[in-house]
Amino acid sequence: MELEETPTRLRNKPTWLISKAAVRAHRLIGEAMAAVDGRAYHFAILAALDEFGPDSQVRIGRRCGIDQSDMHAMLGELTAQGHVARTSDPSDRRRNLITVTPSGRQRLEELDSTLSTVQNDLLVALSATDRKQLATLLARVLE
Repeated sequence: MELEETPTRLRNKPTWLISKAAVRAHRLIGEAMAAVDGRAYHFAILAALDEFGPDSQVRIGRRCGIDQSDMHAMLGELTAQGHVARTSDPSDRRRNLITVTPSGRQRLEELDSTLSTVQNDLLVALSATDRKQLATLLARVLE
């Protein structure tokens, strides 16, 4: 897409620009993750477990904005790969706790590195200060 060929009224609408940037980011992330046999959801789940510790499937899904049907599939993949483990919750035996494994922590670092490359590719035109300001502004919009 050539931005200069886009009508000025569109180019001046932040919502339009955010939408186009999100589509591009999603494509770049998908391509990069596929190249390392990963998924963005894997990164999100592993990052949540790394930061917040063991938790239920439902809470992890809520934290990451992942639908429960997708969570079930992603946890199945991560479990089969040895990146997470399911254990009974000692406070409620009806519930499972999902825990990141040492292999999962290593995989998280690999996926994080892949995503950092995507960030750099996507935001190459921005300085470090601009990138920080963009992240701050977008976080404010989402609050």
